[in-house]
Amino acid sequence: MDNNNTQSIANSIPTDEYMATIDHRNEPMQIFTGANVWINGEFKKMDVAINKGKVTDISNVITPSDMGSTIINKVDECYLIPGLVDMHVHFREPGYSYKETIATGSRAAAMGGFTTVCTMPNLNPAPDSLENLQKQLDIIDRDAVVQVIPYATITKKRMGNELVDYFALAPFVAGFSDDGSGVQDEEVMREAMKGIAKTGKILAAHCEVNSLLKGGYIHDGEYARMHNHRGICSESEWREVERDIRLSEETGCRLHVCHISTKESVDLIRKAKARGVNVTCETGPHYLVFCDEDLQEDGRFKMNPPLRSRADMEALIEGIADGTIDVIATDHAPHSKEEKSKGLEKSAMGVVGLETAFPAVYTHLVKTGIISLERMVELMSINPRKILGLPATSGITVGMKGDLTVLDLRPERKVVGENFCSLGSATPFEGMNLYGSPVLTFCDGRGPLHFYKK
Repeated sequence: MDNNNTQSIANSIPTDEYMATIDHRNEPMQIFTGANVWINGEFKKMDVAINKGKVTDISNVITPSDMGSTIINKVDECYLIPGLVDMHVHFREPGYSYKETIATGSRAAAMGGFTTVCTMPNLNPAPDSLENLQKQLDIIDRDAVVQVIPYATITKKRMGNELVDYFALAPFVAGFSDDGSGVQDEEVMREAMKGIAKTGKILAAHCEVNSLLKGGYIHDGEYARMHNHRGICSESEWREVERDIRLSEETGCRLHVCHISTKESVDLIRKAKARGVNVTCETGPHYLVFCDEDLQEDGRFKMNPPLRSRADMEALIEGIADGTIDVIATDHAPHSKEEKSKGLEKSAMGVVGLETAFPAVYTHLVKTGIISLERMVELMSINPRKILGLPATSGITVGMKGDLTVLDLRPERKVVGENFCSLGSATPFEGMNLYGSPVLTFCDGRGPLHFYKK
């Protein structure tokens, strides 16, 4: 590869050297006054200043500098946290830009309070080589308004057979995943874990046994039986979770299990953590709010894995509360309106989630007393950073990168998918009233980021 391409790839993961290349000379200092600021795992009433891309001051009262322009953001009664991080999104570019682009997806992320997102590799071309990865990075460099870090594939073209060059790709990606497809061959997965373990990156596993799917498209539960739909059994997920935990224990690979949806998966991961396996996991807001009793004959309720039983939902909530589940990630998966208009059987699998994630979690888990606001910040901001190896933080500190989100817990808004920044509008939260809103998002010290309607 030529020097220009090498430099572009190297910039895909934020470093101090990368930050130094961003021109902040014409940007005003930003001061946030009166906020409840996340410091060392708790909220304290403080003022915060960011300048030249970094947090420069935290104190009881900050006086504007005489040097250059300053913008005062009065955010009394709001909460200032390290920007939200979504470990699992689909921005569809390159290859499927009619569903979503880096530009529209990253603006949806900013609207949702996310300053970093990690994009899954079911693209065309799939990022299974430096050459193919560069195509995605070029678009990110041109169009992204938040930090977008891609995953590379586990196998060539996500076909589950030939392994990719993990060492070549590792410096430039969040980790490795064949998301959308489970790696079916145990020996292939074993060798993949051995290779990825040497890089220190995570293997983000989409756990699904193809032979158990049997043409299903919603959960194999009461709703499927009552309405004559083909169901997807829970074992299709937890059986591969069980296998991958065993292989992680054997190889030492850092395993991150994507979008868990079953009570058995929660139990397997809880027991694995108890015996010291290096495994983490995520679930999505929709699995914590809905179950198959809530299904309607509408494509906005169709995703993979599907909405499971009430017992599964309750087990996931318990896993969130007791620390078994590390991360809430959206699995933001936009499709065109036509692709989502064909009912449960025929619609494409996947729903959007970036612009509803915070209010959904706040409304249904925090306001109800299931978890604290502090725990929510851990799940959606702090823990993803730790897992991904991003600059870790227990709170906002002087010198940290200026990725900040201001949350206002007071507004109540009705979800209207047509108003999303995302090109996708299919959400199971459509029409629901949710509380709380990210009101300001700053990335690399720049902001408030501009939000564009499609």
